[in-house]
Amino acid sequence: MSSRCLLLVDADPAVRELLSKLLKRDDRRIEEARDGNDALARLRTSAFDVVVAGQGNNGSDPLKLLRRVRAVRPEARVILTGEQDRARALSAIRNRAYCYFHNPVPPGQLNDMVQQALDAASWKDDIRLTSARPDWITFEVRCKMDAAERTTQFLREVEIDLPQHAREDAVAAFRELLMNAIEHGGKSDPKKRVRVSLLRTERSLIVHIHDPGAGFSLDFLPHAAISNPEDSPIKHVDVRVEQGQRPGGFGILMTRNLVDELIYNERGNAVLFVKYLK
Repeated sequence: MSSRCLLLVDADPAVRELLSKLLKRDDRRIEEARDGNDALARLRTSAFDVVVAGQGNNGSDPLKLLRRVRAVRPEARVILTGEQDRARALSAIRNRAYCYFHNPVPPGQLNDMVQQALDAASWKDDIRLTSARPDWITFEVRCKMDAAERTTQFLREVEIDLPQHAREDAVAAFRELLMNAIEHGGKSDPKKRVRVSLLRTERSLIVHIHDPGAGFSLDFLPHAAISNPEDSPIKHVDVRVEQGQRPGGFGILMTRNLVDELIYNERGNAVLFVKYLK
């Protein structure tokens, strides 16, 4: 079993110790750095698979470190932690961070993301940021499930100023619809991409997802819970097993209960939802 190498960067030794205990595994080697200069010195002499970077000594900026890591070790996956700031989250995406978490970092989500980063064979071009206006953000997401998970976390961060309940409803709805677009529209083909736009008005969050598929009819979705007959509420589960699809199929049904408006285009390869900000 090959050893995985992680580098933890933070000015606070207590934070480094906490992360080290959280991420420790028998097949991982973990080193700690107190700031960007210390981290870069280690990166120049050793290869690291994943770098988890927070604020360093003297307030050194993890975004600045990210750009320097890209030059020294372009294959390293860098997960940033920092302030609740949508502009910083967008900068992290634009500079090809693997992911971004605001402090305090949720241990379970960080743990899962680190494992995903370690398992990722290719990742650098999976998420393209094509518009970063505060009121209009657009991504192009490669048709891969791990790219969907990363994009979902970025959505949580770029919409951090929303009321928590509205944000988490929107995030859950977004994740289901994006995964549907990747799995059914894009056929999980990494050569294809889903286009996602997040639009903010004073009173609402509007999300538009357009997949590269041929579309579908809402009247014929045997693999989805929305099509189950009244006398067989889990009929779609058997269909998904027969087709070799991931467990689930509740996406559209669940999403309708999480957002205020849900609209599909005629072709069935684009969906728009609205979450009102009350």
